[in-house]
Amino acid sequence: MSGGVDSAVAAARAREAGHDVTGVHLALSRNPQTYRTGARGCCTLEDSRDARRAADVIGIPFYVWDMAEQFHESVVDDFVNEYAAGRTPNPCLRCNEKIKFAAVLDRAIALGFDAVVTGHHARLGADGLLRRSVDLAKDQSYVLAVLTREQLDRAVFPLGDSTKAQVREEAAERGLAVADKPDSNDICFIADGDTKGFLADRLGSAPGDIVDGRTGAVLGQHDGAYAYTIGQRKGLDLRVPAPDGRPRYVLSITPKTNTVTVGPREDLAVDTVTATRPIWHSETTPVECEVQLRAHGEVVPATVAVEGGEFTARLGSPARGVAAGQAIVAYRPDPAGDIVLGSATITAGVAAEPVPSHSA
Repeated sequence: MSGGVDSAVAAARAREAGHDVTGVHLALSRNPQTYRTGARGCCTLEDSRDARRAADVIGIPFYVWDMAEQFHESVVDDFVNEYAAGRTPNPCLRCNEKIKFAAVLDRAIALGFDAVVTGHHARLGADGLLRRSVDLAKDQSYVLAVLTREQLDRAVFPLGDSTKAQVREEAAERGLAVADKPDSNDICFIADGDTKGFLADRLGSAPGDIVDGRTGAVLGQHDGAYAYTIGQRKGLDLRVPAPDGRPRYVLSITPKTNTVTVGPREDLAVDTVTATRPIWHSETTPVECEVQLRAHGEVVPATVAVEGGEFTARLGSPARGVAAGQAIVAYRPDPAGDIVLGSATITAGVAAEPVPSHSA
């Protein structure tokens, strides 16, 4: 129970369905004062108190599990290391993979529980297939697609057939004080929301060049390539304007040479995406499907092949802003809710018509 409205209603529904439910809140910070507080927070001291009050109203036992060390090693350190390597991680996805459905699930099973119930907006039916939520604006199947078959078999998502508005209305009817609590949308372990500053504190200053991807000309300098991500337009601080006056975007990040390469928007386009560490639940490949390249990002048609530890998606239309470190999730469209076929971690996007690049 995170202390938000979704997990509170999920717990209430599980109890109402006749299950023996115990509420668990995760203490994830070594120093809670360094994490976000108030309405913008997640997993804070205020959240713990809200979760406890919700458990009291529902009438279930409540415990706080300290998983700060596991969270720091598996999520925070991973976040920093990924940026240092020129990739763009998704910490919420990593938290689901390593904490909520690994460390928490393992402890729950050891204590005799059958499953972990969460307030994620996704559907997991009797057929065992993970589907999108009916509320597409709140759908979280993308960050759950990293779960293995064994983890999904021990997961319960009671909210997938409800919209967020319906969940809030139900919470109010149940007398839960979190009914109107705002959603948390920021990275919980970055107290002030300054990701660039957070990374700079841990990785230090590392000046390097920002170069033109077509000419190789140096256009400016940066204090650390980790502060950039593929597709970024703002905050480049280029000293040389583009001849055509159009904005430039980050095309690639090369930690080996500490170089950030920029260029026009059309140079972001890729038609093939390669990925690693695939989790695949469906039929043999290649398969015609749709892929999503970021949380709440665009969905494009693709032909996906999974062979060994490699995942390749040949896109039916070009995509932009494809960043290594993000997840690529494959879906099969279905009238009952798009079905998650599998996922993998993006390693690269390959341009349909490569342009000359001077980054190593």
